[in-house]
Amino acid sequence: MYILPAIDLRGGNVVRLFRGDYGKENIYSDSPLSVAKSFEEKGASHLHTVDLDGALSGGNENYDKIAEIIKNTNLSVEIGGGIRDMNAVEKYVSAGAARVIIGTAAVKNPAFLKQAVSEYGDKIAVGVDIKGDKVATHGWTVTSDENYMDFCKKLQDIGVKTVICTDISKDGAMQGTNRALYKELCSHFDINFIASGGISTLDDLRAVKAAGVWGAILGKALYTGNVDLSAALEVQ
Repeated sequence: MYILPAIDLRGGNVVRLFRGDYGKENIYSDSPLSVAKSFEEKGASHLHTVDLDGALSGGNENYDKIAEIIKNTNLSVEIGGGIRDMNAVEKYVSAGAARVIIGTAAVKNPAFLKQAVSEYGDKIAVGVDIKGDKVATHGWTVTSDENYMDFCKKLQDIGVKTVICTDISKDGAMQGTNRALYKELCSHFDINFIASGGISTLDDLRAVKAAGVWGAILGKALYTGNVDLSAALEVQ
């Protein structure tokens, strides 16, 4: 299992939201590159980044900050938020992103997802953000009619190799992750799942590792000091 520390960007700053609520934001740094370098210095090899502005608008407002991280670190960087057309995919792949995460557009525009997977293979991942038993879109502000299990089946059939799965009710709440969800997903699908949302302790990391996930994203727990990155990397 890989540990992916997270950098969520809004207005060029490193922020964390509470359960995806844009009105409940904490700003942790105005230098995403410095934060990324600090993760790398502690031994991280992977980084999960989200353009929160892009997730809402469908644009790539924080592209420059993310490209700067890719250029100035040796981290394997994945990026999500606002990836809704082939131009955005090509832009980030050209910048050196290891994976480009398609979220809203995977629900709204399956033809685009199929084209992206056809052209870029395992560089394409999908973000499956769960609200209840449905998939949420548009920065978690809209709930679709897609059941998350049915949707994952569609993704597997298309050829998607990696899925970042978030239980929105757990994200940023520091109350633990949805361990049963990842066990269910890993037992049903031949997909590399990355667990996201609510991982608050080393025990959470051990549990999702035991469930069989490919990776685990550490967000708020790192910024609050609840989880030490060096200790987390020993779990992987």
